[in-house]
Amino acid sequence: MIVPVSLATCGYGPGVRWAEAEICRGVNMSTSDSRSTDTRDDRHSANPMGLYVAIAGIALFNIAVFLDWFTNDEGETFSGYEADSLVPFIAYLGVGLAVSMLYARGRALRGQHRGLTLTAMAVGIAAFLQTVAAALDVPGSMERGFDLASELGVYAAMIGAALWSVGSGLLAKEPEGDPERDTVAGRQAAA
Repeated sequence: MIVPVSLATCGYGPGVRWAEAEICRGVNMSTSDSRSTDTRDDRHSANPMGLYVAIAGIALFNIAVFLDWFTNDEGETFSGYEADSLVPFIAYLGVGLAVSMLYARGRALRGQHRGLTLTAMAVGIAAFLQTVAAALDVPGSMERGFDLASELGVYAAMIGAALWSVGSGLLAKEPEGDPERDTVAGRQAAA
């Protein structure tokens, strides 16, 4: 049997948001079923498909770091790790963002934190632009004193960065954690 605590005991009144009252009500309820204390609204939860696409792109980008990115005139190859120190940094930054988005998926009220998702999308776009620039004009070729040709690793990283950006964008368009905005919009539409 579910016995909700009155909103007055939670401090519900002017200045207390609807979501806070819902959380208070969920935390303070007495029940024989422990599953009913979950305050997450699964009907309006973010679709995780974008998250999975972004993680696949980040994984592909991290694998591509260790593939051959450039070849010189003498047949010597350079991985993304050897060619430019920014490449592995972006890859590892992507891993951190993926872990953070997975954590937010489990903790956020509707399964995502939009600021984090947009940050992941911005870094994915930057990674994509960096790989396009590397494919068009190999960085450091003048310092090395020979022409460098692009190899498979650059293009694999480019595909990974594109998946990373698109996946983050798909997740960012999903509903975020504040149901108060939807409640206010629903009340205005009903009025």
